[in-house]
Amino acid sequence: MSHQEQQYLQEMGIQCYELAHPERLQGYATPRLELPETCQLLLVSPLIPQGGNAEMFERVLKSINLSLKQALHIYPQQLSQLGNHQLEWVWFAGCEPAEIDKVKALNSPLLTHVDGNNQQRRALWQQICAYQ
Repeated sequence: MSHQEQQYLQEMGIQCYELAHPERLQGYATPRLELPETCQLLLVSPLIPQGGNAEMFERVLKSINLSLKQALHIYPQQLSQLGNHQLEWVWFAGCEPAEIDKVKALNSPLLTHVDGNNQQRRALWQQICAYQ
């Protein structure tokens, strides 16, 4: 469930719980997260880019010749559900990176800590340049 959906439920006074270990339930099969073929970059972060952070995210996408339509966000706990994909990039922002075969990986603090921080922006840019 997305952060926005959880927020709607909370506003309606409905409590929402997420199982920490759903795999322990007998007969439970984790649904696979199927990405559209157009998705080239996956942002894995506990926070969805909003406002100025979304603008910074878009600038980074442009620097690697991608558009917002070619990028998606997931929460770190959803990464284990990742199914078939055509990803070129995965960006871990504010979470532990994981190994994904044949995908260029970026690692940074939360976007809120990168935006406006020249040292963090430079480190991110150096990671991008290392692949080009």
